[in-house]
Amino acid sequence: MVVIEPSGDVDPCWSDPGFDINLYVTTDLRTMTAIWMGLGTIKSEAHKLELLGDRKVADTMQVWLGLSPFAKQKKLVA
Repeated sequence: MVVIEPSGDVDPCWSDPGFDINLYVTTDLRTMTAIWMGLGTIKSEAHKLELLGDRKVADTMQVWLGLSPFAKQKKLVA
C-alpha cells in the first residue's frame, strides 16, 4: 500500500493506515519497475495494468507516482 499526500509526499506502508483506498493497481513487478525507472509509461504499459477505482486518480497516476531518482541517470546498453 502506498499513501500519496496532497503535498506530493509518498509513503509506502507496511501495514494498513486505515484510509479508504482510491485506486487498486494490479501488475507485475517488472512492469511497475519499468514505469518507475522511466523505461516505460503508464500509457505505454496500460495493457499490462489493471486499474480499479477512482478514474481521476488513475488518469493522473503517472504524475503522482513520479520517477525514481535513478530514472534520470543515463541508461547503459548491454
